[in-house]
This record gives sequence, C-alpha cells and structure tokens, in this order.
Amino acid sequence: MDPSPSPSPSPSPSPSSRNPLGTVDVVVLVVYFLLILAVGLWSMWKTKRSTVDGYFLAGKNMTWWPVGASLFASNIGSGHFIGLAGSGAAAGIGAIAYEWNGIVMVLLLGWLFLPIYIASGVMTMPEYLQRRFGGRRTQIFIAVLSLFIYVFTKISVDMYAGALFIQLALQWNIYLAVLMLLSITAFYTVAGGLAAVIYTDAVQTAIMLAGALTLMGFSFAEVGGWDALMDGYPKAIPSIRVPNSTCGIPRDDSFHIFRDPVTSDLPWPGVIIGMSIPSMWYWCSDQVIVQRSLSAKTLTHAKGGSLLAAYLKILPFFIIMLPGMISRILYTDDVACADPDQCKQICDNPVGCSDTAYARLVMELLPAGLRGLMMAVMIAALMSSLTSIFNSASTIFTMDLWKTFRSRPSEWELMIVGRLFVLVLVVVSVLWIPIVQASQGGQLFIYIQSISTYLQPPVSIIFLAGCFWKRANEKGAFWGLVVGLVVGCIRMLLDFIYPAPLCYEEDDRPAVLKYVHYLYFSTLLSFITLVVVVVVSLATEEPKPEQISRLTWFTRFDPVEPKEQVEQSNNSSEVTPSPLHEMQVTGGEQESSNGAACQQRRDSSVSAVQSQSRLTSALYWLCGMERRKKGADDPVTRPAPVEAISSLEEKPRLRLVVNVNLLICLSVTAFIVGYWL
Repeated sequence: MDPSPSPSPSPSPSPSSRNPLGTVDVVVLVVYFLLILAVGLWSMWKTKRSTVDGYFLAGKNMTWWPVGASLFASNIGSGHFIGLAGSGAAAGIGAIAYEWNGIVMVLLLGWLFLPIYIASGVMTMPEYLQRRFGGRRTQIFIAVLSLFIYVFTKISVDMYAGALFIQLALQWNIYLAVLMLLSITAFYTVAGGLAAVIYTDAVQTAIMLAGALTLMGFSFAEVGGWDALMDGYPKAIPSIRVPNSTCGIPRDDSFHIFRDPVTSDLPWPGVIIGMSIPSMWYWCSDQVIVQRSLSAKTLTHAKGGSLLAAYLKILPFFIIMLPGMISRILYTDDVACADPDQCKQICDNPVGCSDTAYARLVMELLPAGLRGLMMAVMIAALMSSLTSIFNSASTIFTMDLWKTFRSRPSEWELMIVGRLFVLVLVVVSVLWIPIVQASQGGQLFIYIQSISTYLQPPVSIIFLAGCFWKRANEKGAFWGLVVGLVVGCIRMLLDFIYPAPLCYEEDDRPAVLKYVHYLYFSTLLSFITLVVVVVVSLATEEPKPEQISRLTWFTRFDPVEPKEQVEQSNNSSEVTPSPLHEMQVTGGEQESSNGAACQQRRDSSVSAVQSQSRLTSALYWLCGMERRKKGADDPVTRPAPVEAISSLEEKPRLRLVVNVNLLICLSVTAFIVGYWL
C-alpha cells in the first residue's frame, strides 16, 4: 500500500457475513491460488536467480508491461480497497487527489529521477545516497528508516485490511488465514526473487482490475446509474444522528478535489504542495517502486512501465472510490452511521463504519462465483503489496546494512541473507496480528499514516537536493535529514497525544495541531529541511568530483569510470571493482556476460549437482542457488560492461512514442482533475 498517497483505514472489525462463500466461490479461490503458484514456478524456471543482480533486480531484463503492472500492483494494496472506498463513503472524492497526484510523480520517476539512478549504476536508494554524498551514516540512516516505515506502516495497514476481508468471507481463524497467505507469498518471494514478484504482480493486476470492474458494474446497476449517484450521495443521511452536530451529513464539497484552504479536510494549497512532497518520496525514491523500474532492460522500457502505471492509476477513482460512495447510498444507516452507540452495534467501532463500504458491496451484490473472484482480488492486493515490501526490504537489508558490517561478503552469502530476511519479515508480520486486533477499537490506524506524512518530506528533500543540486554535500544532507525528522517526530507525537476530536466533540488541541493542517505542516517541514541542507552545504566543503559524476541530472552523461581490473593467478583470483560497479561484483563470484563464461559456470554447476543427493539438488534449484565443488577452479569472469549496465541510450523512434504518450497521459490527467476541480 502506498504510505503517502493512500487514505488510512479507520479500524473496524469485519461486519457479519450475510452471504458466506459457497462451493463455487471456494473453487474460484483455489483456482486463483494455483494460478499464482504456477506463475511463480514458471518465473523461477525462466529467470536466473543465483546472482545478486538476478535475484534483486530480475537480471535487469524486464520489459515495460510487467514493470508497469508491478508498479500498480505494488501500490494498490488491500488497504486501498478498504480505505479509499471508506474515504469516498465518508467524505466524497477528495482523497482521490492522492491517487492522481501519484500519476504525475510516477511520470517524474521515469523522466527525471530514473535516468540518474540508471547512470549511477546503483541497486538501492540508500546506496545512491552513499555514492552521491560519501560516508555511510546517511546511507544507514535512510536504510533503517525505510525498514521502519515498511514494517510499521505498510505491512500493518495491509495486514489489517486483508484480515478484515478474510474474516468477513471465510470466517477463518485469523492466524491460520494470514499464515497460509504469508506462506504462499514467502514461497515465491524467497525462491524467485524480484522476477517472480514482478510476474505474479502482473497476474494480480489483471485479477484486481477484472474483479473491481465487475463490482463497479453491479454497483452502478444497483444504484441506478451515474445520475442516481450524483443525486443520491448528498441525500444519504443516516436516520439516527447526534443532534446539533454535522455527524452523518455529507460534505457540501463532496464532489470537489480542491477544497477551502482554511476550513476543509483537504485544503487545496496543501494538496498541491504538501501532498506532492511525501508522494515524491514514495514514487521517486522508495525502494519498492524504484527497484521495479531499475529491473527494466532499457530506460525506454522503464519509461513505458511508468506510463502504464500512470494510466492504471486513473482507474481507482472509478473502481474503488465511486463504489464506496454508492455503498453509502445503498446502506446509509450502516455504512454512514453517525451515532457512536449505533456504530458500536453495527461494526463494533464507535468511530464509524465507513470502512465496511466495499466489503458490504461484495457480500450483498455479487452472486456465487463472483464473491470468490472478489475475495481473490482482495487477496491479490494483499499478496502483491506484501511481496513487494518483502523483496525490497530484503534488498535494502542485504545490500545496505549487511554489506556495511561485512566488508567483502560472497555472492552466495548475500543470496542466503536476502532470503532469510524475507522469512524474518514473515515472522514479524505474524507477530504484528495481535497489535492489529488490539487496535481495532482504538485510533491506531487513523494516525498510522502520520508516521509517513511526517517522516517522508525530509527524505524527499534530500533526494531532490542530491539529484538536482551539485553543491549539496554529505554534511548538508545528513543534518537536513536529522533536523527534519526531529521536527516531524515532534508533530507526530503531538498527534498521538492529542487525537483529532470526533464530529460532535469540541476541538481543544494545541494551536499547532488545531490550526496547522498536516498537509501545510508537510510543506513547512520540507522548507525547514531544504534551508538546513542549503545553509550547511554552502558553509562546508564542496563534494568531490566522484560524488558528482553520473550522480546528478546535469552530470548523468559524464564518461563512465574505468572498468574493473581483473587479475587472475594460478591459485586465486581477485577483482578490484570500481565504485560505480560495486553492486555487480561481490566476493569471488561474479555474473558472467559472455557465452563462454556462462558455459563454464553451467559445467561447474552440473558437476556439483552430480555429487549431491536429489533432495539437496532440488532444494538448491528451488532457492535458485548454484553450488560448486570444494576446491574446484572458479576463474573469475569479467562482469558485464559498466556502459551497458548504466546506459541511457534510447532508440529515437521508441523515445518519440513514449514522449508522445507522456503528453497524452498528462493531458488526460489535467482534464480529469479540471473536471472535478
């Protein structure tokens, strides 16, 4: 789930199941799981997973369509179906600004940020900061912060939303259900690496779109069409309300994105600036998203992936948010309940039951078979977002933290560590379930997004400065990050101590909370961080030339550093990697780029397999590992040329095609935003 451009679901346990899944629905679910496992196994067979590049970046051989589908699937988690539909039911279309803001940001990734990342030859975002600024403290800082955000926001929100649907439809023990899902997820994530994740994401995207479009059709048919939605939503007022309050009354600006700059829930200046900065972190510098784009075979394919994701990002408004608003019209007293006691009876949550909007449509409107399809959609959303988090968190831990404490780990060691860390995350996910359940009656998930909102702007500013200002240095970046995060954490703690009042309560919070909207605070936090970065950078030494070359927008076409010098002797082989290509060369084992070396490795692998039991051989294949005999001669082979890995070359005709599509996509986005202004 997107931590910044996605509304956080308020906690509510599952509503009672009026139409439990039947035999046909269970069959659909079984077919879905078999399909996903088949795709995972196929991708494991098809791709090479025994190298760092092959496992963490899918061999940098992905085409545009699986990259784009994976970007979309990684972003649209199960929390979107719960939170976005619930937000539509509660407050109208305002929250869709998060989604449409993401369209612009994912295009910025393809055209502005990605050329810099590709030219630098990095594998992770903390690694880019280490190359750009030097030193290790900023890299480790960002790596630890990223893992913290993954575990405590992304995993938690998706686990909550997925658990809600599982309990609703299957009536399973929550531990059993989540453990089963995580087992399947971990199987192809651990075994197949990024390639398996991307290919299964592509299938998950098709399933999500098919199911969501089907439910959208049933919803509009039930409510009576577009005009009935526009007329019925403002009148969808529950019969029982708190007297003399605004509780339960739809907003006057429900069908507007840009709202009053002072009194509204989403002030329009904050939407333009304060929302864009955290969104830029997610789409342009978060490992989950950037890692998929880096796996593309060329820059043009990466741009094509961004375009596909941008086009798909238009759809959540129609397939998730509008059905949520329809749910309020059809089930007003339940979905839009405004009396705390009544809400407590309906969904055991006095805050409100708007998060049951999408689940209510699924269980009430769809016939047998299609309910199973929608369960598959929700599970697909959960699994696709979790696999993305698992794979990217594993990459950051292995390449940024493990390599920091292990000076020259072998490629074999990195493969094992990366896979084991996925299993650690699975255990953490299971252990998180009691916290999720305990918080369902409280306010945790209303504020969980504040962790992202208040921690992301400083990181965005650091990446902006690093990519587009050559004078930015390590001291400026580090202290800007520290000051920004301290200020953000203070506001975050105040939010936890003084929760926002309900609609019938008086607002007696401190002025900084009462009068400074969190989107305005995001803008202020970004400005503070930028000032610190600029002042400290100008007051200290300039960056070294190697910290600038091919690491900023203005130097991305600089000549490539000299290739690795390979020295071989009779008894041992050593490789002295250039800084640019360190990610490609680890320990004494490197990925070969020519046919003869590949044949040498295959021969060595075959001879090793012959000395192993069949069970051991099967285990090694499953994990994508290649094992050599002890004492066997392993000549170090020259890695792929750095020019090929970090090339920004594009074919003129294809570049024209993606640039034209860029203009079309931006025009469509401008039209839609203008229509709902």
